[in-house]
Amino acid sequence: MMNRFDYIRRNYTELSCELETIAARVGVCPPTLVCVTKSGSDEELVALAGCGASDIGENRTSELVRRHGLLSAAGFSPRMHQIGTLQSNKARLAAPVASLIHSVDSESLLRELSRQAVRLGKSIPVLLEINSAEEVQKGGIMPEDAERFLEKTLTYAGITPCGLMTMGPATEDKEEIRKYFRLTYRLFDDLGSRYGFGEKPILSMGMSDSYSVAIEEGSTLVRVGRRLFKKD
Repeated sequence: MMNRFDYIRRNYTELSCELETIAARVGVCPPTLVCVTKSGSDEELVALAGCGASDIGENRTSELVRRHGLLSAAGFSPRMHQIGTLQSNKARLAAPVASLIHSVDSESLLRELSRQAVRLGKSIPVLLEINSAEEVQKGGIMPEDAERFLEKTLTYAGITPCGLMTMGPATEDKEEIRKYFRLTYRLFDDLGSRYGFGEKPILSMGMSDSYSVAIEEGSTLVRVGRRLFKKD
């Protein structure tokens, strides 16, 4: 009997297999797949969780919180990722539900997350966002400032830096984006060897159009959304 969400299972299975194939070709472990669900309905989100999706990413904090509740009510408990820009005044909402916050790039956000971590009596895992292409119109830490910012992060109670994240420039030229992924990997490797990023360091690079290059350049986590919800 056909299920109206069979396309979700097909897309999730095909993508998971493709990630495994790329990783095997490169000779690395398959990356963690964070399913970015902003383009999916609530019903599609529940269907995706039913397929085994264990990591769910949301850009908007209000949706992160709401969909965490939705999935919990449906009997699922995936790891929830705050992947978009997190405003300091929304840290109080994200802190109780986010398993990982991907885009930390300011001391004001560090300060507020630390305050929430202490209030909740927990450690909050974070990734430092690197502006690898040094685009002034975008957020993120410039590569030359990454070590200083990591040292500052380590002074805040309740904050656990687990690695780095980068977006790279908006381009369809995979070789152009490759050099920025490569730069971020070198920074990740250097800082990780000298400061440590915990037992399972995370390098979050690669989205729907760039995850193949990202895996080739050392990404341990990719963020893919719209491909999971296509019906054709």
